[in-house]
Amino acid sequence: MPLELFLDLHSQPCRSVFIFAKKNNIAFEFKKIDLAAGEQYGEEFGKISIMRKVPVMKDGDFILTESVAILKYMAEKFKTPDHWYPADLQRRARVNEYLAWQHSAMRTHGSKVFWFKAMIPILTGAEVPKEKMDSAMEDLNMSLKLFEDKFLQDRPFVAGDQISLADLVAIVEVMQPVGVGVDVFKDRPKLSAWRERVKKELGMALFDEAHDVIMNVGNLPQTFKDSGMLEFLKPRIQKLFN
Repeated sequence: MPLELFLDLHSQPCRSVFIFAKKNNIAFEFKKIDLAAGEQYGEEFGKISIMRKVPVMKDGDFILTESVAILKYMAEKFKTPDHWYPADLQRRARVNEYLAWQHSAMRTHGSKVFWFKAMIPILTGAEVPKEKMDSAMEDLNMSLKLFEDKFLQDRPFVAGDQISLADLVAIVEVMQPVGVGVDVFKDRPKLSAWRERVKKELGMALFDEAHDVIMNVGNLPQTFKDSGMLEFLKPRIQKLFN
């Protein structure tokens, strides 16, 4: 029986799980959960996960949440090539180091810019104040610099000469603000070269397939209106300005 993967490819963690499974020929059934339509709050999905978030993996009776846990599970269960999650202690530690750091840095800051540039105007009809946007961009730029200086350095990939889970998780996060018109690669030749290496390793067709929805977010406004999610999200939107 193939895995069941509950995903919405607008989500960075969902894209990482989707790409990894496809790249490694792991059989799975794609169970789309439309976050903009609020399907994660529906009764049926609640039976799958009380976390109300995606991605979720179902392997028979075994249910797993959190993208990093799912990626590691798939790497070990399906014995994917060692470079994804190396057996070597220090190389694996490099992967784990990035995966531990990114939640409160690259993911947080890239997501905030995405919300400020696209989602807030969609949901409120107003632009984010300039000082808020400038602060969000400053945080994102700081994370990108740390990624280059600390995690990438002069290596082709985070853990060395081959792509790993760290690079996969990083690229989907980096692409999130790109989807709303922020050219994070401008004046960053090291980051640009790394992106091209990652895309080559993943395959251009798969990379583009996974990122198609995030590069075309124009259909989201009507989805939010039709689903009633606008009212639901208002208090959460307010938190972004606190």
